[in-house]
Formats: sequence, structure tokens, C-alpha cells
Amino acid sequence: MKRYHRVEFSELPPIECSCGTTRRAFVDKDDAPASAHYLEVSDEPLSHYHLKTTEIYVVLEGEGFIELDGEMVPVKPLSAVMIQPGCRHRAVGKMKILNIPVPKHDDADFYYDEGALKPGQLAAH
Repeated sequence: MKRYHRVEFSELPPIECSCGTTRRAFVDKDDAPASAHYLEVSDEPLSHYHLKTTEIYVVLEGEGFIELDGEMVPVKPLSAVMIQPGCRHRAVGKMKILNIPVPKHDDADFYYDEGALKPGQLAAH
């Protein structure tokens, strides 16, 4: 039995989300303790938070900010930010990010402040 899984992000289907476009690796593995997402940030991502998930954002390309509980934290390539449960966050700026959610991605663990979602807007990333 193999004790590893390999993914090519370029071969994963792009998924539109409230943060932009993402490609999600390892979400289909029942025993995966985490997942990895290649995220291309949109112009107007929504601030959100998680109750169970810690996320690690690693900036691969571009510069901008990660808004963390209202604080605009500047980031550039190879900046890494660990976002703990309950911290409202969003990436701001044209960037490509590796996002590592622990535990793995769960659509049910996305929360938005009342009125944050616009009609027809996608929620989970």
C-alpha cells in the first residue's frame, strides 16, 4: 500500500469560489489530515472565518495584503501566514497562493458576517 499521494495542480479542475479560483488537492482522500489548494485571488474576495480549520497561506506570486481580523498585513512571494480558527480573513491583491487547510477543506466550515454574501455569490473556497 502506498503511503503517499501525488497531484498535479494543473490537472485539477478549477472551482470558482468567493476568493477567486481554486484547485483543490487531497479533498477526496478520506484519510487526509489536510488538503492543499492553489488559489488565484479575485479582485474582491469576501472576508470569512472558520470554526474548526487552521489555514496556512503561502504567497507564490504577486503582492498584496492578507486582511486578518481587520488588520491589513502586507505579503509578497514566499510570505507565509497561519490563520487560526475564528480569525476573519481574506487575501487582497492580485496573487497566487498555496492554501493548506488543516483539517482538510470542509464546505460546512465557512462563515460570513451577516449580509456579506451578495445574491448569487459563491461561498466556500
